[in-house]
Amino acid sequence: MITAVRQLLTCHWTSHRVQRYLDADPDAHLAPDEVARLEAHLAACERCTDLVAQHKALHWALSTWSRRSPVDPASVDRVRRFVDELSDGSRS
Repeated sequence: MITAVRQLLTCHWTSHRVQRYLDADPDAHLAPDEVARLEAHLAACERCTDLVAQHKALHWALSTWSRRSPVDPASVDRVRRFVDELSDGSRS
C-alpha cells in the first residue's frame, strides 16, 4: 500500500514537471536533482512514459500544423464581410 501511494505521489510530481522538462525552457528550468529524479521515474513508470509520448505527439502535431500553407486572404475577407453583414442586420 505504501509503495502504491509513493508511486502515485511521484507520478503526480512528475506530471507537474514533464512539460518544463521537455521544453527545456531557461525561464522555467528544472534543477539538476529534479531532472535526475524525473528521469529515474520515467525509466521505471510506464504511465508517465506514456504521458511524455503524448506531450511529444502533441508538440509534433502543433509544429506541423503551423507549417501548413496559410489561409487564402480573399477567403478571410469574404468571411469578415459576411460576419459584418450579419452583425449590422443587412443579411437576414
